[in-house]
Amino acid sequence: MSQQARRSRGVLPALVLSVLAFSLVQTSVVPILPTLQKDLNVAGGGITWLMTANLLSAAVLTPLLARMGDLRGRKPMLVVAIAGVLVGGVLGGIGGSFPLLLIARVVAGTGGAILPLAVAVVRDELPREKVTGGVALISASLGIGSGLGLVATGAVMEHFSYQSVFWMGAVLAAVAFALVLWLVPHDPVTAEGKADPFGALLLAGWLSAFLIAVSQGNAWGWASTRTLGLFALAAITLVAWVAVERRVASPLVDISMLAKPAIAVTNTAGVLIGFAMYGSFLLMSDFTQTPKAVGYGFGASVLASGWMLFPSAVGSFAAAPIGAALIKRGGPRLPLVLGGGFAAAGLGMLGFAHSAPWHVVVASGVMGVGVGLAYAAMPAYINASVPVQQSGIANGMNAVLRTVGGAVGSAVMGAVLTGSMTQVAPGVKLPTVDAYTHGFMIAAVLGLVAAVVPFLVQAPKMTGMTTPETTEHTDVDAPRKEMAAANA
Repeated sequence: MSQQARRSRGVLPALVLSVLAFSLVQTSVVPILPTLQKDLNVAGGGITWLMTANLLSAAVLTPLLARMGDLRGRKPMLVVAIAGVLVGGVLGGIGGSFPLLLIARVVAGTGGAILPLAVAVVRDELPREKVTGGVALISASLGIGSGLGLVATGAVMEHFSYQSVFWMGAVLAAVAFALVLWLVPHDPVTAEGKADPFGALLLAGWLSAFLIAVSQGNAWGWASTRTLGLFALAAITLVAWVAVERRVASPLVDISMLAKPAIAVTNTAGVLIGFAMYGSFLLMSDFTQTPKAVGYGFGASVLASGWMLFPSAVGSFAAAPIGAALIKRGGPRLPLVLGGGFAAAGLGMLGFAHSAPWHVVVASGVMGVGVGLAYAAMPAYINASVPVQQSGIANGMNAVLRTVGGAVGSAVMGAVLTGSMTQVAPGVKLPTVDAYTHGFMIAAVLGLVAAVVPFLVQAPKMTGMTTPETTEHTDVDAPRKEMAAANA
């Protein structure tokens, strides 16, 4: 066995575990949001910010750390990203107050950069024939870890306090941290240029203003001065961000890339799938834990709720190799279309049938298959659509937009639920069943749109283009060398 083959055998497990750790931590709070709201005495939909703040942090830090990976090396930035997940877990384990948990979730958002950094490492380090499968597995690990997090959280909550959920994430992140230090090789730094902290600040500004307006619109009133003012601030800051990114020499996000039809389509699908997945996790977890006496829901424990959603992880895991095989055979369009279709089918089912636990079990499994196929297809779709020197930037942008979709999805679904409440006991209000139905149908429609958008442009051809199989491994350092030439 060659030295490269022996090294690659350890690299992929370390990277997969890193992505799993982040995605598990990201969704582990979803089943315990009702518990946290009660224990921490958080009013209204404010508790959903433990999910939204993490996604927002990931959306801002992902392109910044990915860019720093080009400038300072991918392994150091991987270490930083995983360290953030570890520190966030420790802070959450200390717990005790909502502000501290919010800080913990923001710090853990650094893990969002793990995915594009891991994809870049796979493309550089794995043998040519292993790249498509490796990228598909790493991408699908987002969905796998999300489903595992729901079950693991339930198991922990059966015997321990909510702080133990955060310690669980910290332990997994510590293992991933050690494996990356040990198994991922140091990469030579060849890119030139600078980071773009001002671009990151503007990105954080418009995203924060938009998400706060969405999450608080019901409480403040959609026509209130505060809500409209935040929407206006988001729009102004967005315009300023685009103007800055188009003019700086080393932008945080390459805006011109967004205008390319194939990239725009893939990123649109990423936003929609991210919205549907994270938004539906919030809906399903709350729905299954709602007491039966309300007239809907199953009164499930956190663990039982997690098991109902666990098929989403199984579906994502099963879909990863299928997606890789479909990509090798006919290109990435079909798995991307099927991914949106399966996600829409699963969520649409819950919009019409949610009276029995098995409805949630089947729907989450079908949705998981869709998420796994879509997440496996997106990097391959992008790599087949851009020159090799732009593939790192393009994949990083796609990861950002998936996260943005998840952040918006969490905020919107929280607004949908709090917008239609009914009093079930003195001083106790819960969402109506219609609110859940509307939420599931919104997510299903967005999944269906994600299945349609790939047909808006010509399908990328896998032969004669810049794909992992054809160009990435002629020279292991070619992507970095070409990126450096582009930035010089």
